[in-house]
Amino acid sequence: MPVHKKFKVCLVSISLAKGGAERSCAMLSEMLSSKGHEVHIVILNDEIDYPYNGKLFNLGKFKSEKDLPLQRLLRFRKLRRFLKYESFDVIIDHRTKNNYKREMFYANYIYRKLKTIYVVHSSNTSEYLTEEPLKFVGIYKKNIFNVAVSKYIEKNILNEMHIENSICIPNAYDPKWENQGKGLPDILKDKTYILSYGRLDDKIKDISFLINAFSESKLWEKNIYLVILGDGTDKIFLQELANKTMALKNIIFLPFTSSPFQIIKDARCVSLTSKYEGFPMVLVEALSLGTPVVTLDIVSGPSEIIEDSVNGLLIAERNLSLFAQALQKLCLEEKFYQKIKANTKSSVLHFSKEAIGEKWNLLLQNEI
Repeated sequence: MPVHKKFKVCLVSISLAKGGAERSCAMLSEMLSSKGHEVHIVILNDEIDYPYNGKLFNLGKFKSEKDLPLQRLLRFRKLRRFLKYESFDVIIDHRTKNNYKREMFYANYIYRKLKTIYVVHSSNTSEYLTEEPLKFVGIYKKNIFNVAVSKYIEKNILNEMHIENSICIPNAYDPKWENQGKGLPDILKDKTYILSYGRLDDKIKDISFLINAFSESKLWEKNIYLVILGDGTDKIFLQELANKTMALKNIIFLPFTSSPFQIIKDARCVSLTSKYEGFPMVLVEALSLGTPVVTLDIVSGPSEIIEDSVNGLLIAERNLSLFAQALQKLCLEEKFYQKIKANTKSSVLHFSKEAIGEKWNLLLQNEI
């Protein structure tokens, strides 16, 4: 057996709260620590919801309310000095990269002469290749690796942009989630419900489509509920939309929680109606907890997780009637539902924390 080197790794993230990219960064810290690597984490905002392992350098603690340009520059200097002083073997950057000038500053100053890996969490090129993707590809090519969280991102975005030093390593779920999380809220006890959870940004998540599909399904007439779990800029808009439907009494909004696992586990099914994703962890999380899913076959990720009518329903078209029918099928056809439910957990074993942690370890060892 070869002796694996232990690396000194720095993970960089906007925060350790709220988003899927942030959760995956926190989990990567645990996975790499479990392999014996020395892990440090830099976060830019002082927001922590998710458990992590390693030493934390919280730049958000140095932010003031006004956050003037000079203060930002001083924080950047702190970050540069920290990275140089610690002499990391590699920096793994999870941040969105949606501003060309800022990212050139990171590449040419913050990360200058340091070994970097960029993780691409979205299929929206403007989020990770800036508004100037043709200019920015050169930075990706200089990284030691680039990690795409889906095969679609690797092949249809990075490779199409001739960024060949790329590999797909999906996000992971933690089998321990099965026994974690707070109990079921009283408002959900003894209720059958469809669950949607995540950031309430309707331009991306299209929760309004789900609300309208649920209303059209008439499942509310059979005392089935739609639960929308999360916070975001469009929460009031979505609540107002829900109140205009015939299903208003059966649509429940709940606030964000960092441990939604019991709510997921008790759901009849979990739905996804986003316009695009990177690697939608809501699907993997639900399946790992034994909950079937119904999702639009969007770019990117669902088709890499869901096999239609095997572990969930994959709807090819953004069509209200088709989605309403899929919700009806999972909620009302018990024999079909139990067949799907029986396949959920086994279908995502290759996304487990142990399996994905080993892929990251092999990448660091340059054995992939």
